[in-house]
Amino acid sequence: MAVTPQSADRNWLSFARFLLLSVAGVFVGYLALAVLIDPYDTGRSTLLSRGAVRPQGPRTASAVRGRDPAYTGAVIGNSHIQLIEPAALTRLTGIPFVQLSVPATGPAEQFAVLDWYLQHHARPAALVLSADSFWCADDPAFPSEHGFPYWLLGGWPDYLGGLIRFPAAQETVNRLGWLLNPHHKTAAADGWWDYERNYLSQGFGVDPAKKAALEKPVGPEPEPHHGGPFPIAKRFRAELARIPGRTPVVVVFPPVYARAEPPPGSPRARVEAACRSEVRTALATHPSSAVVDWRDGRPGSTDPDLFFDQTHYRLPLGRTLTTEIADAIVRLRTQMTE
Repeated sequence: MAVTPQSADRNWLSFARFLLLSVAGVFVGYLALAVLIDPYDTGRSTLLSRGAVRPQGPRTASAVRGRDPAYTGAVIGNSHIQLIEPAALTRLTGIPFVQLSVPATGPAEQFAVLDWYLQHHARPAALVLSADSFWCADDPAFPSEHGFPYWLLGGWPDYLGGLIRFPAAQETVNRLGWLLNPHHKTAAADGWWDYERNYLSQGFGVDPAKKAALEKPVGPEPEPHHGGPFPIAKRFRAELARIPGRTPVVVVFPPVYARAEPPPGSPRARVEAACRSEVRTALATHPSSAVVDWRDGRPGSTDPDLFFDQTHYRLPLGRTLTTEIADAIVRLRTQMTE
């Protein structure tokens, strides 16, 4: 029987339709599987949730840690507040704390983490936020050079869109393997990560070049794109309005090494002080709030043995800072009960 042009066209059309339906079926099947497995354990599907944190970076681990109901207090920021040990804050305040800091993030990413945490903790017992130089950028979008999985902490449309990325597909497979392994490794549920070893392994505190960089003074002029005005004030007020008035909020101006402080009276000194002043003013709109300011010339800031570089302090100073944060939280809670 001869094949007519019309029948050939119908055959090709049927094949193309079959191919498209197959591709669509595979796509829908993968997406359904990914939603079911929930590769980063966001809680959108709890069927395979195991109440443990799979080893991963803090950028993605914030999804599972931030929704954990066991932790009614949170520390949010970047590596400048990451050495605040949550278990120590818990011992000193009686509040179960989780460390949600994500390295190399600024206000945009940190407020996304805060939003996620507040979605799952309507009445937090306490919040600790780190306000470093990234808060003083003059771009209201607070752009970052490093990627951040906003989709992971967003609504369903963003989440579904994020799942079709190749890294998410890889994590879907990785999590499935982790779930099936009876001896799977877990990460700290409270997010504690002491990164001292990482810095020491890179020669900080030993390498002459790194020691010299620590002692290099900053100039008198403001950092690029940090000269004001400061959009952080308006943004921070909006975030604070979402936090219950009885929740203590402590803002930390984290320590920097003395050489990172600008010359007194210089344009940079005035600009940085003005930014911190605006953060303080915004914070004052919250009924239960306090500032822990380590930019006020404390003796510890002059000790090079307490710093890796000009903005990253070591664990001994971190412990001192932890105590001061805890004291502020206890004081605020006492005031709210009087």
